Amino acid sequence: MANIRSAITDLSLFLRVLLLLLSVSECFVLIQGVGFGINYGQIANNLPSPSRVALLMQSMNVSRIKLYDADPNVLLAFANSNVEFVVGLGNEYLQSMRDPAKAQTWIQQHLQPYLSRTKITCITVGNEVFDSKDAQLISSLLPAMQSVHDALVNLGLDQQVSVTSAHSYKILSKSYPPSSGTFRQDLIQYIQPILSFHAQIKSPFLINAYPFFAYKDNPNEVPLNYVLFQPNPGVTDPNTKLHYDNMLFAQIDAVYYAIKALGFSDIEVRISETGWPSKGDPDEIGATPENAGIYNANLVKIMEQKQGTPANPSVPIDIYVFALFNENLKPGPTSERNYGLYYPDGTPVYNIGLQGYLPEMIISSKSNVLSVNFLVYLIVGLVYIGETSRS
Repeated sequence: MANIRSAITDLSLFLRVLLLLLSVSECFVLIQGVGFGINYGQIANNLPSPSRVALLMQSMNVSRIKLYDADPNVLLAFANSNVEFVVGLGNEYLQSMRDPAKAQTWIQQHLQPYLSRTKITCITVGNEVFDSKDAQLISSLLPAMQSVHDALVNLGLDQQVSVTSAHSYKILSKSYPPSSGTFRQDLIQYIQPILSFHAQIKSPFLINAYPFFAYKDNPNEVPLNYVLFQPNPGVTDPNTKLHYDNMLFAQIDAVYYAIKALGFSDIEVRISETGWPSKGDPDEIGATPENAGIYNANLVKIMEQKQGTPANPSVPIDIYVFALFNENLKPGPTSERNYGLYYPDGTPVYNIGLQGYLPEMIISSKSNVLSVNFLVYLIVGLVYIGETSRS
């Protein structure tokens, strides 16, 4: 009798664990529909290892990651996963990348060894180069992009890996109303041929867009709800009569119109960075965990719903959230070190519905099946023991 009671007690315990695992599995399935891209910056001295980060990314169902380099440790940690990578060639490489031989050597050393197991789909050559005011750097951007692309062609990788660059929103001289979007006059001589390059190889034009900056600079004129995707009256473009209920969409369309003004209509605009800081200096108005949580939670909804902008409603916007972690060594104002969704210890900075799936807690869907099957076998075994004891 004692054996039977013990078996029943153990069976009850396992059933409770089984129900818990099933509920976790159900939640995981729900989160699976969210998939999004994220920037994985590493300007910090307290971040978890890439292997742990890979578990965190899996738990968040991140499908695309943007790096600012081609860190081999990260690329190896994500081997045999379905995550797509954008890797970066830093500004410090641009002048040397003008040399086709050096560009090909870089690809052979930093990309080719990982391509068989890690999905690398894009190289960003330089980041916000036009903000540098370095004439030599600026003049090196397009030749470097061309050399990298030519090297990919020579290696038979151009259909697998595209080439682009990421630009600050400051390259626009006018963005409101969106239909009046134009590039800065002093940059057109550089941007026009870059757009020709994009059109030729069919690669996207990347922009780093931060409504936070617009609100911070003009909090009395820019409605907070408008920049946070919250209900608001919105604005109507007087030229197109298109209605905008959030600033990010207006910013994206302004870039599309600026591109169109230079004679191009078949280049896709993607958001390589957007986010909201959870902390800032006294003059960085709006940098709070509450606002950051609202902004990024609404970004997730937009990506889940595959929304397009008013001017391009059939083209779901492609977004890389900035950023995965707070980075404690980034220079600049306090906000620069507080854009992360997570603290380096894996604790969420604020709640956007993903904080329950930390690396040490998440069990992938495949593992869930194995765990459930294992428990079923154990339960069957316990029932068998109980039946044996009863007889």
